Amino acid sequence: MPDDDPRRVLETLIRERGESYAGLSRLLGRNAAYLQQFVKRGSPRRLPERERGDLARYFGVPESCLGGSPAPEPLQRVPVLDVAATAGAGGLLAQEDRRRYRRFDADLLRSIGVRDDAASIIRVIGDSMAPTLCDGDEILVDTAQRTVPDSGGLFVIRDGDGLRVKRLRPDGERMVVASDNPDFATQGVPRESLAVIGRVAWLGRVPG
Repeated sequence: MPDDDPRRVLETLIRERGESYAGLSRLLGRNAAYLQQFVKRGSPRRLPERERGDLARYFGVPESCLGGSPAPEPLQRVPVLDVAATAGAGGLLAQEDRRRYRRFDADLLRSIGVRDDAASIIRVIGDSMAPTLCDGDEILVDTAQRTVPDSGGLFVIRDGDGLRVKRLRPDGERMVVASDNPDFATQGVPRESLAVIGRVAWLGRVPG
């Protein structure tokens, strides 16, 4: 309904459905003037939860129309792939097509700019990206973001060393592939020598 005021919504429903305030009040187990006082005089200020639910079911409308909290958005299923992006010497764990799922809040996905159909979770192994990413961390990869901006960013790539998570930065015809751990060397490689799988958008870490 276009009106957010539950009193106006209820008034409109009663009028459009040809109901009576008295009849609906008795349906709720209240005195005949109860709902008319709610709509016309603002008493009570808010319908109790049970009565909101009864009226919402009677009229076939969401309870939020009558002052209840909006129903929470369903959690989105994000696939957890049975692979690991190395933060070290490179490599790929087998059986990439085997999946399980983790539930993510839709608001969280929107806040980090990831569509649910472009999200997947993989595990990190190795320590070349420490302290940013540690061995055993899980990362959410946004596969819709495969273009590396001039400012660079954290991406999952596939190259001759397998599936890796690295910090990338374009440099002319080459791509700078860097690790956050200073013990690992930075590389400059031809862009065509690697495939960008997606941007790292979220980190999940189990306390150790």
